[in-house]
Amino acid sequence: WLKVPGYFFRRVARLHIPPPHRQFEAMKLQKRLAAEIKKCGRGRIWLDPNESNEISMANSRFNIRKLIKDGLIIRKAVKMHSRSRVRKNLEAKRKGRHTGIGKRRGTKEARLPSKVIWMRRQRVLRRLLRKYRQQKKIDKHLYHFFYRHAKGNMYKNKRVLVEAIHKLKAEQVKAKGLLEQQEARKEKAKIQKTKKLQKKEDLLK
Repeated sequence: WLKVPGYFFRRVARLHIPPPHRQFEAMKLQKRLAAEIKKCGRGRIWLDPNESNEISMANSRFNIRKLIKDGLIIRKAVKMHSRSRVRKNLEAKRKGRHTGIGKRRGTKEARLPSKVIWMRRQRVLRRLLRKYRQQKKIDKHLYHFFYRHAKGNMYKNKRVLVEAIHKLKAEQVKAKGLLEQQEARKEKAKIQKTKKLQKKEDLLK
């Protein structure tokens, strides 16, 4: 072993070399100035650990700007909060995954209130009735008839309402046709009766 005098170790012990985190603590001023210059928080400022001595010497905005230009002080990029996993999960939910009993927190009524379902259904049916009325497919009397029946929960969806409209219109056409036939028969019978009476009068003459 090499013989080293004891005073050498005592002198080395007196040399205070601060650890890296203490060095950066001493550079609070530089971090604050850099944050003000770069218009961001102190947490986003990166100081080059290899050039800590040079950075610690900078005590003015001018010097800090120079260090920023040299690349010794950098403003770190904003950490990205990715939504890719969320989008993937939502896409799966649209297919019906992850929606079993174990994933449900609220009651059935809380998750989708029956009132909301009712309002949506009424709006769909009423929109259809308005469209049919504007297109002259139904008159104002039929519109009122179906509006009241829709409010009375007669039609569970649009298809049922459309079928009901077609059915009633067909019945009305049929009834009108029968009435016209009846009127035509009456008219024919009336003409025949008139002819018969005329013939009788001619014979009496």
